[in-house]
Amino acid sequence: MLARFAHTLFGSANDRALKNYQKRVALINGLEEGVKSLSDEDLQRKTSEFRERLKKGESLEDLQCEAFAVCREAARRILGMRHFDVQLIGGMVLHDGRIAEMRTGEGKTLVATLAVYLNALAGKGVHVVTVNDYLASRDAAEMSVLYQFLGLSTGVIVPNLSDDERRAAYHCDITYGTNNEFGFDYLRDNMKYTLQEMVQRPFFHAIVDEVDSILIDEARTPLIISGPAEDSSELYRQVDKVMAVISKDPGHYEKDEKLRTVILTESGVEAVEEALRDEGVLAGGMYDAQNVEVVHHVQQSLRAHTLFARDVDYIVRDNKVILIDEFTGRMMDGRRYSDGLHQALEAKEAVEIQKENQTLASITFQNYFRLYPKLSGMTGTAMTEANEFAEIYNLRVIEIPTNVPVQRSDSDDEIYLTEAQKFNAVANLIEEIHATGQPVLVGTTSIEKSERLSDLLAQRKVLHNVLNARHHEREASIIAQAGSPGAITIATNMAGRGTDIKLGGNPDLMVKELLKGLTEEELTEERRKTIEEGVLAQVKEAHKVVQKAGGLYVIGTERHESRRVDNQLRGRSGRQGDPGNSRFFLSLEDDLIRIFATGRMGAMMQKLGLKEGEAIIHPWLNKALEKAQKKVEARNFDMRKNTLKYDDVMNDQRKEVYAQRREYMEAENVSDVIAEMRARLIEELLDRHIPEKTFPEAWEVLTLRKELFGIFALDLNLEEWVLEDEMDEEILLSRIEENVEQAYQEIVEMVGQETMTLLEKHILLTSFDAVWKEHLHGLDRLRQGIGLRAYGQKDPLNEYKQEAFQMFGYMLDELRRRVVSSLSRVRPIAAADSQMSVEGDNDILSLPSDANVTQGHEVQEAPVLSRNALCPCGSGLKYKHCCGRVE
Repeated sequence: MLARFAHTLFGSANDRALKNYQKRVALINGLEEGVKSLSDEDLQRKTSEFRERLKKGESLEDLQCEAFAVCREAARRILGMRHFDVQLIGGMVLHDGRIAEMRTGEGKTLVATLAVYLNALAGKGVHVVTVNDYLASRDAAEMSVLYQFLGLSTGVIVPNLSDDERRAAYHCDITYGTNNEFGFDYLRDNMKYTLQEMVQRPFFHAIVDEVDSILIDEARTPLIISGPAEDSSELYRQVDKVMAVISKDPGHYEKDEKLRTVILTESGVEAVEEALRDEGVLAGGMYDAQNVEVVHHVQQSLRAHTLFARDVDYIVRDNKVILIDEFTGRMMDGRRYSDGLHQALEAKEAVEIQKENQTLASITFQNYFRLYPKLSGMTGTAMTEANEFAEIYNLRVIEIPTNVPVQRSDSDDEIYLTEAQKFNAVANLIEEIHATGQPVLVGTTSIEKSERLSDLLAQRKVLHNVLNARHHEREASIIAQAGSPGAITIATNMAGRGTDIKLGGNPDLMVKELLKGLTEEELTEERRKTIEEGVLAQVKEAHKVVQKAGGLYVIGTERHESRRVDNQLRGRSGRQGDPGNSRFFLSLEDDLIRIFATGRMGAMMQKLGLKEGEAIIHPWLNKALEKAQKKVEARNFDMRKNTLKYDDVMNDQRKEVYAQRREYMEAENVSDVIAEMRARLIEELLDRHIPEKTFPEAWEVLTLRKELFGIFALDLNLEEWVLEDEMDEEILLSRIEENVEQAYQEIVEMVGQETMTLLEKHILLTSFDAVWKEHLHGLDRLRQGIGLRAYGQKDPLNEYKQEAFQMFGYMLDELRRRVVSSLSRVRPIAAADSQMSVEGDNDILSLPSDANVTQGHEVQEAPVLSRNALCPCGSGLKYKHCCGRVE
């Protein structure tokens, strides 16, 4: 009661924020006439003037109103678009490091130019993050004209660019790209061996378009750079042959659709064991220690057959399993499930099984975007996830009013008993609306359902377009006509994402489609002008027809787990004050109702005695569905938060490793680091084999001698030293250090100080990468089984933190051992004994394999590799360009 009174008296926090922004809007508008009077040259000179003022100590906040006024006037002259007052507010929200929630069609791409221009003045680089490559390229191309006029450079990051091209793009004032490209470049940069090879600059400000999609939906899956592991494709095929049969009997497994988990029952285990023995795959019991790998393959194959459906979670194209983004319906070519799940799907679909991969580097989107000192974003739907944005990213959501009041009419949901009845009702409504000339956009949740509805309309001879992952290449042309009179468009979860559906048709896209079919000779300036004028006239007339018919009618054929996705679909109608309608159709067989909604809903509908084809419509049901969606969203948030807690442990270690690695790269000479490693290794060996305050007779001298030889390739006669008078730990330590240092200096003299300096840094970095890769693999395995600690009344997260910390210490110990051991075995070998010498010298450097210096094993002579031979690490590169690189 008190809260409601305070809200009435003072307004909400959002209202108060908007009131503050409105004051600055008035200041910007007050500058408009003065800026308008400037010539193009004077307007362009404003950028250099702003930069000079920043150098003299003014802040970006001091320049904000003037910079916004300059950007708005430049956009009016160059793009023919003037920012509305609400768009100025959106730009301020972005500059303040917040999220601007703006409805579809409110011009978010133009809004971003204000904050981008202001922050780019600092010269530190602004990243504009989009959901796909098409939008990154499109927005960069369209907006670079404005930025270029204002004296700023623009780059775009898309797949298949060279490092030089990426570096040039990142050094521009403004860089467009996708979340994946930015994240992978960050990981790749931290696998480089010189600062000059890195492509990114230090982070400054990122503006994320479709921020809910990128920071929440995409945040379920981390970015992973991986390398090939051992090939086990045949085992996947053998296991799949068994699981294809086992999975057909529901009595053999228990599935939890809410948690997306599945386990074998006791009868299932027995059936699998018997079948695998018949296939010759299994020896002994399935859960015997030697069958750990088989159990892993069985589990992943079971998941592939029972939890993942073709044309819903993935499609098969060109002999490949391609994942489908559940929120946008787009194909995610190049993205693969980890831990063997993707290989299990490939075996299930009988396509070529790619090699399993081992993680080389990984990061979650949460931790990647938290690296930016300033982060902001924009979307049409963010308020429903405001708590998550605040808790995970410290981002506040500001809801910005529309420029023109929304006139869309949103009907209550219609709920049917069966899916068949629901689709018939949808088809009936489409036919009814189509007859009025009103365009229809139908949203489905999967390819399978979009094609089912398409078949139903085809039987009724109703012309329509289908937009899903199978037909993504036709997206632009379909969207261009989706607002035309009588158009019917069926879209899978991506109703025009990134492109507005304009009533009457999208003239720009329609012109592009018409120009595509013309040759260079046919495409004269006069012909282009004629086409543009014809399209504009056609769209203008069609716009009147559609407005009179009632605008775009949006039909949802199912409620999604997230109400945001429903709102994204609904928001395609009623843009910029246009009329429109929306309605959702559901059935008791829909996943959301079947899995998450209360069972009382079905019982109530049965009691009502609904007849074939009848629906129940009531606001209470809408509230019940919204409550179910909130439950799902809360559960998904908990899952993401839990994943992040574990990744935060790795992230702390990742930041430490990357910072240390960069320090090594920046250093001209790492000899002091290597010397410290040698000294620490010797001290640790003595601590282990010479107990404190004991007589020499109790020392483990022979073992110590073997370990010193294994690491330093130095055979010291410790037994004789120990027999000398007055020998104690300090004297022994000093003598060992002297001998090790002398032997190392002899290697330096043989190889040459300059070459040794290069080798020290190279071996230090490559060894660091190797142990970090193995550490990541160990953390993956730890994470998979740590949940079982809960059965022992222990907190899995605390257990994970403790063990991960211990493993990190072991990793650093292993790093020291590998680096020192490898450098202790560097030897120059005459060029006559090999095929090729190092350029400009008569010697060739032999870098021994680490496998030959394993502690506790006999040390063998390292093989001499030709510099031109393929590297034994399996990279496919020549040895001189890979592990044997010395420059």
